[in-house]
Amino acid sequence: MASPTSLTESPYIPLGPFKLRLPFIHYRFELPDYLQGLLMCAVDLAAIPLMTELLGMPFEAALAVVMLNGLLYLLHHLLGDPVVPGWITPAVPLLIAFCSQYPMGPERVHALIAFQMMLGLLSISLGATGLASKVIGFIPAAIKSGIIIGAGLSAVTSVFAVGGKFDAFPWTISIAIGIAFYLIFSQHFQRLKVGNVFWWNFAKLGILPIVILAVVVAPLFGEAPWPQIQWGLSKPDFVTLWRDYSVFGLGLPSPGMFLTTLPTVLAVYIIVFGDVLSAKALLDDAERSRGDEKVDFDANRSHLIFGARNALMSVIGPDVAMCGPKWAAMLVVVTERFKGGPKAMKSIHGGVGSFRWGTNTGLLLLPVVTFVQPILGVALALTLLIQGYVSVRLGVMEARSQRDLGIAGVIAAVLAIKGASWAFAIGIVLCLLIYGRHFFRGENDGTFAKDLVAGDLNPAPLPDADTAEPERRPAALGQASL
Repeated sequence: MASPTSLTESPYIPLGPFKLRLPFIHYRFELPDYLQGLLMCAVDLAAIPLMTELLGMPFEAALAVVMLNGLLYLLHHLLGDPVVPGWITPAVPLLIAFCSQYPMGPERVHALIAFQMMLGLLSISLGATGLASKVIGFIPAAIKSGIIIGAGLSAVTSVFAVGGKFDAFPWTISIAIGIAFYLIFSQHFQRLKVGNVFWWNFAKLGILPIVILAVVVAPLFGEAPWPQIQWGLSKPDFVTLWRDYSVFGLGLPSPGMFLTTLPTVLAVYIIVFGDVLSAKALLDDAERSRGDEKVDFDANRSHLIFGARNALMSVIGPDVAMCGPKWAAMLVVVTERFKGGPKAMKSIHGGVGSFRWGTNTGLLLLPVVTFVQPILGVALALTLLIQGYVSVRLGVMEARSQRDLGIAGVIAAVLAIKGASWAFAIGIVLCLLIYGRHFFRGENDGTFAKDLVAGDLNPAPLPDADTAEPERRPAALGQASL
């Protein structure tokens, strides 16, 4: 491995806090990552049922939101943030619960616009001032733990609630989630990948094989029709989106509605900051393993970019899935291939960039869209259940004592049932009653260890980066967030 002093950064054009990198000029186009992105755009499309059900949005208008969000995904690698960006998946149930307090129609759309705009502005301000780490450190560990666990519980209960996705696809979801949990979290499959090239390459596909399996299983059990493949280019409806579901047609929300979003915005930001920490851990590990390229991940720059994405989308296409700093499962896949050396991937920016160019291409192709359209609800349920598992695990690790965990359990239950405002209020009261003047410090009894490193989610140890053959290094799948 090269010494730290020999690390070099890939070429770029300096733009203040950003580092502009253009394809074919500043990084090599990586065909394997592009092809995988071409297929994995199916997961991006799973956001469509969220918008059609919560907002009553037509499919074509929801597709327009997905495509706008897809274009903004490109900002990260183009401006120097070496990640595969995605949704804020664990927070989706929290946002749905907040918006559902308002009647279907313009008022509910205004609630979504106000929330996403406030989240974007908060992230931009924290990134611009460098205060992100100080703000998150200000919140007691018990409350952070409860919010993250509550987000996981909300994700799971949203699938199994009466009238939820499980009622519509019971057999398909049961089969698909069982196989998905085996492939992503089981110790047996983690060991199997280490010594078997076929299973290592299979694991690199993430949840794509599960989505394809669902396309077959759902019709066999009579839970969805067979896909009606259509050829040509997809047809997003931007006119309907901007006329009926944006500030262009509805105007800005009232000042009071912006104020009502604050508890939910803070709860979601806690989850977002956990994603930022785990993204840094993944990229630091990749840099240590590779040893020849400096991987420059800056949390403040990341805040500026995903904050701008949220603020812009709140205006041009409010998105229930929101704009997050990373898609963890695919970031792990790309970084594992990056560890194979310059012949496998010349630069991390080429890998993450080529993947997102691929997903944008896939969204334009009508055959891809129509192939997965019947089971988008299943794809969404898979994403929520996998993320629920990971969120509960990380939330428990956020606690620093048994008292913290007890408080977190109450906060989580209240959040899942009553929403973020009640959860924060209950959390503050409990921390005051139990910790008193040590409200912010809490306690640390050594029972728990804070660990947001993605490697904690992979039971089987990875081969050493210097000695393992690149083609036999397993692609460990960490958090499956979008």
